[in-house]
Amino acid sequence: MFGGIGILMLFLLIGEAISGLGLALPGNVIGMLLLTAALSLRIVRLEQVQGATNTLLDNLAFLFVPPSVGVMVYFNLLGENWPAIVVSLAVGATAVMLAVGLPTQWWMRRMERKHADEGDPL
Repeated sequence: MFGGIGILMLFLLIGEAISGLGLALPGNVIGMLLLTAALSLRIVRLEQVQGATNTLLDNLAFLFVPPSVGVMVYFNLLGENWPAIVVSLAVGATAVMLAVGLPTQWWMRRMERKHADEGDPL
């Protein structure tokens, strides 16, 4: 498990270093993209990080406690601006669902047609 955490931290560090060069993406996002590429290219094997990632996922709820408590510092500000917050959350969630859902549906239909043309069951 500790080796897996080391691999995750290494990719985070590399992402932060690249982000520090002036790239407009946060370092953690760059690190995750690099880790995804390394897993896809089999540079890193899933078994190497699976224990660490499962542990992090099992304890994910605890990782949200500090930010949630931190939000309470701005409770008055949230109370004053809640309509704008609700609208922006709704618009953002809708945009994400459309941006992900529509291409996914298109791809699934395309794959179904491809398999139907070949006579292969999905």
